[in-house]
Amino acid sequence: MKPKIILIFMIVILIISSLTGCIQESSNVKNTIDNKDDEVDYVIVENGQVVLPLTPFNTLNPLMTNNLSYYYFSKLIFDGLFELDEKLEPVPNLVDSYNISDSGNSITLKLRDDIYWHDGEKFTSKDVFFTINVLNYGKDETAYGTMPSSAMGAFYDANKNNSLTASIIDDYNIEIKTGNGFSNFLEILTFPIIPEHEFVIGKGNNYSSALKLEDYVPIGTGPFKFIKYDKNKSVHLGANERYWKGKPDIDNVVGKIFADESLFITAYEAGQLNITPDFNADWDKYTQNGRSKIMEYISSDYEFLGFNFSKEIFNNENGDDLRKAIAYGIDRQEIIRKIYLGHATQTDVPISPNSFLFADESNYYGYNKELSKKFLETLGYMDKNEDGIVEDAEGKNLTLRLITNPVNEYRLRVAELIREDLKEVGIEIILDFDTEIYDHGEMTEEIAEAQCEQLNNRIYNGDFDIVLLGWQISTIPELSFMFHSSQQNLNNFIKYNNPDMDSMLEKAFNSYNKEDKLSNYMELQEFIIKELPYVSLYYRNNALIIDSNIKGELSPTFFDLYNGLEKCLIVNEIE
Repeated sequence: MKPKIILIFMIVILIISSLTGCIQESSNVKNTIDNKDDEVDYVIVENGQVVLPLTPFNTLNPLMTNNLSYYYFSKLIFDGLFELDEKLEPVPNLVDSYNISDSGNSITLKLRDDIYWHDGEKFTSKDVFFTINVLNYGKDETAYGTMPSSAMGAFYDANKNNSLTASIIDDYNIEIKTGNGFSNFLEILTFPIIPEHEFVIGKGNNYSSALKLEDYVPIGTGPFKFIKYDKNKSVHLGANERYWKGKPDIDNVVGKIFADESLFITAYEAGQLNITPDFNADWDKYTQNGRSKIMEYISSDYEFLGFNFSKEIFNNENGDDLRKAIAYGIDRQEIIRKIYLGHATQTDVPISPNSFLFADESNYYGYNKELSKKFLETLGYMDKNEDGIVEDAEGKNLTLRLITNPVNEYRLRVAELIREDLKEVGIEIILDFDTEIYDHGEMTEEIAEAQCEQLNNRIYNGDFDIVLLGWQISTIPELSFMFHSSQQNLNNFIKYNNPDMDSMLEKAFNSYNKEDKLSNYMELQEFIIKELPYVSLYYRNNALIIDSNIKGELSPTFFDLYNGLEKCLIVNEIE
């Protein structure tokens, strides 16, 4: 099976890590606007409205959507049992308390008893039971049905029967079981809960009605309730007066539909939107217009160099020292500064720097040309003919072929900078792809697809030394798909094989206890840094551009773009 190269842009990118080989192109949240604005007197706008962007979608059903913009929007309507906090740690949401037992196979939940659906009905265990059965009934048809299996990575074959089952204890207590306990049980309980009473009519399970696409009326427990849908134009929400965390101060939220996300910025500049995401790293200009404030956050887009371990040069007893020489020889901060205008976050591991699992020691390989050269000298590489490229004992140049997808302009420029950096320490990098692709005329979809297919074939056939690519890292911290030996013909396309890595990945997978999970992930990161199957480069940052008259605790994340909007208000400055 070939590794997945072409990204399917679905909400499952938040559940399953996806390889970003062929898409064109994140520091804690930070506000780039001065706090001096807080000294200005404001008046709250009554019946205020916030307009957010959407792209065309096929359903309002949160279990069935394949649209990322609507996924973010739907989180204003629906709640999950658990939610992820700013450190990507699952915390109770619709849950009052919980207990994990039976070696992590079972979790007993005590639900909150003060929650109402938007239509006034009480939220109970029946709704959780119904939602889980809908997901099991729909299986791969739903956006969340594959969460349990996807969270298992390389360990899926041993856990094929690990679907969720639920048993109602009483109105506010329910037990959820899985076939075998594993470390990400709570993370998969973040799917949206839907109301049983909306779909169960008479006898029968009526699960199919909960999976419909057309004429779906969203009823949730979240801060905003559905008002109306003008098909292909807009979705209207109103404040939920009975929201269990308190009625939002913003009364109306409108999702305005645009043909594609490239139009979001133009619409914001024209005043058609109050908030918009920006993925292009050039948002600093908006801090000068007085209208906008910027909130920057670490995205899920992780960039790396992968080494071909089927090549002896990387797989012999000295391969790790060569990989370290390469890591020390790349000035990642300069790349971030030049290519991303400073809007990326350096890291040495494929775990979000925001994650509660991220080790403080996971920024190890700083730029150090002298240390890079020292590693090369230790390996016997010397520039005997003084041509700037080091040679081995037989006089052969240290030359490595790097491939990437040149239709991605960012990676094309990054590859050129990496070549320049490594030349300074004596390593010759050949960019083994068409570096002039952008001079060949307009980039068409057909050309882009052909380039992606070519890259896919080369990776699958092992026709490279180093590959520059990226993953969209899941909210579920599962790394076995990258590095476990069983995945060598799948997403472990670098053919990395190390029994110690396999063992550590298995320990991390099985550690359902939080303390064990933290300990095992610290050990795993230490080993990744030592072994360097990838040279991690950075996570890209994205930003939310916001009208400055929206005040409050908006804290965007890559998995919850409008996080905290219910705590915001709209104001006008008093002159």
